[in-house]
Amino acid sequence: MNSEQGLRDIGFGYRPRAVYATDPAASRGRLFAEPESPTRTPFQRDRDRIIHSTAFRRLKHKTQVFIAHEGDHYRTRLTHSIEVAQIARALARALCCDEDLAEAIALVHDFGHTPFGHTGEDALDECMARWGGFDHNAQSLRIVTELENRYAEFDGLNLSWETLEGLVKHNGPLMDAQGRGLEGPVPQPILDYVARHDLELARYAGIEAQCAAIADDIAYNAHDIDDGLRSGLLTLDMMAGVGLPGRILSAVEERYPDLDPVRRGHELMRRQITVMVEDVIVASRQRLEELKPANADDVHDAGQTIVAFSDGMAADEKELKRFLYANLYRHETVVAVRANADRIVKDLFDAYFDNPRQMPEGWREGLDVAQDAEKARHVADFLAGMTDTYAVKEHRRLFDQTPELS
Repeated sequence: MNSEQGLRDIGFGYRPRAVYATDPAASRGRLFAEPESPTRTPFQRDRDRIIHSTAFRRLKHKTQVFIAHEGDHYRTRLTHSIEVAQIARALARALCCDEDLAEAIALVHDFGHTPFGHTGEDALDECMARWGGFDHNAQSLRIVTELENRYAEFDGLNLSWETLEGLVKHNGPLMDAQGRGLEGPVPQPILDYVARHDLELARYAGIEAQCAAIADDIAYNAHDIDDGLRSGLLTLDMMAGVGLPGRILSAVEERYPDLDPVRRGHELMRRQITVMVEDVIVASRQRLEELKPANADDVHDAGQTIVAFSDGMAADEKELKRFLYANLYRHETVVAVRANADRIVKDLFDAYFDNPRQMPEGWREGLDVAQDAEKARHVADFLAGMTDTYAVKEHRRLFDQTPELS
């Protein structure tokens, strides 16, 4: 009896699924074979391993948009990941697919982010340009397959094929049918892993990974507005001039004309999430009805993303992103902080690369005789795993002056 049948028999953790959903009882397994659990599906085990990992805890002190110490109420990578997981589960439930797999992919999708958000990633990518660059998605894969060492019998978390595939391809295929990268060369860490455990980079990910991907967009579009309003860099008057949030604010104003600005902001955020989620559900159900996938393989081979916004909502979302880039992400105060964060990451990389003995025990061994490419990747692994606070602490330890991040 497999674990899925056992769960069905005891009524634990089992829900009916659509024919196109990923079936945990038919999982392709793990790189290193393990006995099945009598009480958890493979995807529930993956989710639990992700939550108990060191990399998950580190997300608490990694930047989303605002540096963590700028305020206790701003999103971090951890709170963002939890919010994405909640939305991903809601979408998976509505589309009758595996909620646990969608949640696991959502919780792990940001593991590879550096300190200081995309600024840190861009800085580390520049530092690593001679050795294949740096990509946070590829780094997430490295963490869960190599760097997170918690088990006696293998490196990494030994997640199931479906979770790894969703992690790598949640935003779509990485290659065309001829093996060419769709958006430039495929990062080498991904190619190295796929040589051992084929994740089928030319096919679309399962429907649960697609739920996690669109949940990411929905979460940060709403919550970056919330953080922007909290910071004062955005105002409700500014948002009133943008299509989707403007329409929502008009409806809120009509129903609650005397509502205070803070509550109006919260109403905007929650209503925007609801509108976007409901749009995705309706549009995705329409695509499913048109495509009529008979099994999960049909989703992989559909040639398009199924779980996505309608055309109208997609246009609204692009307009909102343009607004956020112009008025929040590229605001002069955010840019100034990012310039200092960029310097911290680059200074640390150069310091560790030039003298690996400045890295802590467990990281510096053997690097004195390592080839430059190996040494650089090792330094990038160490740096990418840092929290914002640890990166600042290390810079102060190694340098006489550390840029201010406030």
